[in-house]
Amino acid sequence: MSQKDNSTVLVLAFLTTVALTSAGVWWVGRTSFQNILNPISLSISPSNPANTLPRFLNVQKVPSGEFKYGGSTTWAPIRPPVYAAIQLSEPAFRLTYTDPLPGSNLTPGSGSGIQMLIDGQLAFSLSSRSLKDSDLQKAKLKNVQLREIPVAVDGIAIVVNRNLPIKGLTLEQVKKIYAGEITNWQEVGGSSLPITPYSRGKEGGTVDFFKERLQLKTFGNDVEFVKDTTTGLRRLAQNAGGIYYASAPEAVPQCTVKTLPLAEKPDALVPPYEPPFVKAAACPLKRNVVNVDAFHSGQYPITRKLFVIINNNGQMEQEAGEAYANLLLTNEGQELIEKAGFVRIRD
Repeated sequence: MSQKDNSTVLVLAFLTTVALTSAGVWWVGRTSFQNILNPISLSISPSNPANTLPRFLNVQKVPSGEFKYGGSTTWAPIRPPVYAAIQLSEPAFRLTYTDPLPGSNLTPGSGSGIQMLIDGQLAFSLSSRSLKDSDLQKAKLKNVQLREIPVAVDGIAIVVNRNLPIKGLTLEQVKKIYAGEITNWQEVGGSSLPITPYSRGKEGGTVDFFKERLQLKTFGNDVEFVKDTTTGLRRLAQNAGGIYYASAPEAVPQCTVKTLPLAEKPDALVPPYEPPFVKAAACPLKRNVVNVDAFHSGQYPITRKLFVIINNNGQMEQEAGEAYANLLLTNEGQELIEKAGFVRIRD
């Protein structure tokens, strides 16, 4: 090999090393950033399932083939580890999470997933709310028979800026804030500071459940809508008077905001986190975790179930939806649900 060739090889080797090193730095930084935003999602790694994931055992009638599913964004922390575990145990059962079609005017969520299931675009869907009469009526018009299978318990956390000096809220106070009847934190025991209520869109499983639980017909004119929970939490970190609501596993572990204890009555506040509260100075080395006991017992006042929605058509789609639900209802599936920050539906 000539000296010129040797020089070329050395230069190429140097550039390759730099590129790989840079990529590694980028990946570590990216992973660390994601871990701060969602610390639970990386605790079970789909990239290393053999060491971190359980094997599903004794689940019957798991079909082979490719199946589309979609729906609730609340399920985001659950889907990746469950999919990885399925691929480890049932590799022939292949799933693709599917968003609404462009131009459909649907955004990802429980309602859109149910609609896509009715329209034949999905084999099954995921929901953070129970089926409504309107869902069943739409399904009946297309000769679709829907069925819901509960697989987990979740709670809705009320989130504020971490520096807001307030101990907690009642459900009635939260309702009046989102109805536009309470507009200053001083009215609920805080400092004189305007309240900025945030909500993730006007529709969706979490939005629908939140309004239904509070018996709130419509949001007040001062409610500002954000595209997702990440945006909502970032707004709170920047706005001392902001308030937001979100699935507890998404909100409770965050370092830049805090979740508030809630109560039906002022003297019975129950935190969505496991006491004692971990202050921001100790985060992220230590994080708040969901108050599993209060969620499971129903002591925390805003809890709900998560569902797999299936089409009882006697076809492969029904078999796929039932298999997915049955996998989640195993001890292994409930373990994954718990590690994702949610609460087992079975002891």
